[in-house]
Amino acid sequence: MKLQLLLAALVSGGIAAWMWSGDLVIAGSADVSAVPPPALRVDTNAEPFRVRVRTIEAEPLERSLRMRGRTRADALVQVAAETVGRVEERFVERGDLVSEGDVLCQLDQGTRSAELQRAEAEQARAQLEFDAATKLLGRGFESATRVATTKAALDGATAAVAAATEELERTTIRAPLSGRVQEPLADVGATLLVGNVCATIVDKNPIVVVGEVAERRVPAVRLGAQADVRLLTGENVRGTVTFISSTSNIETRTFTVELEVQNPEERLLAGVTAEAEIPLPDVQAHRLSPGILTLQDDGTVGVRTVTDTNEVAFVPVTIVEQNLSGFFVTGLPPKVTIITVGQDYVIDGQAVPPVPEDTKA
Repeated sequence: MKLQLLLAALVSGGIAAWMWSGDLVIAGSADVSAVPPPALRVDTNAEPFRVRVRTIEAEPLERSLRMRGRTRADALVQVAAETVGRVEERFVERGDLVSEGDVLCQLDQGTRSAELQRAEAEQARAQLEFDAATKLLGRGFESATRVATTKAALDGATAAVAAATEELERTTIRAPLSGRVQEPLADVGATLLVGNVCATIVDKNPIVVVGEVAERRVPAVRLGAQADVRLLTGENVRGTVTFISSTSNIETRTFTVELEVQNPEERLLAGVTAEAEIPLPDVQAHRLSPGILTLQDDGTVGVRTVTDTNEVAFVPVTIVEQNLSGFFVTGLPPKVTIITVGQDYVIDGQAVPPVPEDTKA
């Protein structure tokens, strides 16, 4: 027991002496900046980081765009009545081929013919009065006011004749375009109001292929480009790009592209699934393996190259095509030396000894 007390007293005395000496350092109270950091040891004889490189040249790239869509008729028009009348006769049946101007339906004329005759008689009377007033004015027996009045009456009568003639002509419904007749069709004896359909005409020559193109690819599509079109029904035809929409679909962010395909025999049907191969302008591009591409901190895609002075340089690129043989990119000089191994361990401006790929390890 006495030994334990003696040991405790010795330890306590030692701690007290140490604290009294002032060598105690409390965390946070010492001036850390006053303590010099340990010196870094730099090996000046270290070998620079080596990278494996390959020199590549741009090559012409033939590109194309595959667009999926559907066929539709060039025009589908429901020919409607422009006046009220009963269908006296229908001159077409479903499936008939009509030309522009052919009569489709004849409506009952009613009193329209009589109205035209009355308007023509009124026009003739107004013409006589105007002619007489003009002669008397020349002889000094009529005033200019009277001549103006008869002229106004003549103009009104002439307008009435034109209106009656047009109303009578509206009873004959004609085809506004050439095409083939399909339903809906008006029945003989049915009364048509303004806007009711007499017949429907569909024009399938040319047939139109409609599809959607992604906003990233649409700038390369050109009006007038010839494209190969394959229909789900088995036909392989040629089409011409005739329309590219100026605004995108808000939901899909795609642009509508239309191709016209000549269909003189009307063997191509509307509403069929189609696939078009649209050629794009050729470009000079470099073929790369996907593993060579790298990213900068801001997400820019590019490759790291070695300059003539053996310094690393990052060059942004644009991927224009990808297939089984690799990626095709633009943005590089025609002939360039790229880093194929070690590109992720060097930075811009760093001097490196390049090692060609064909050099043995």
